[in-house]
Amino acid sequence: MKCFFCKYSIQPDYKDIENIEKFVTPRKKILSREDSGVCAKHQRTLSKHIKYARFLALLPFTSYQMV
Repeated sequence: MKCFFCKYSIQPDYKDIENIEKFVTPRKKILSREDSGVCAKHQRTLSKHIKYARFLALLPFTSYQMV
């Protein structure tokens, strides 16, 4: 299976929330390389962009849970 970003020849970007959300779990944790199928190069940049999107409040840090 080829990497999602290599396949479409794009780079992970913090502004592209639709694509970034594919690589986080329902609890908003970053998926591992084995689970996401992304190559090592793009996994490193993807995790940085997910963290930056969280910092800018484009993505939540955790999912909302009723207590």
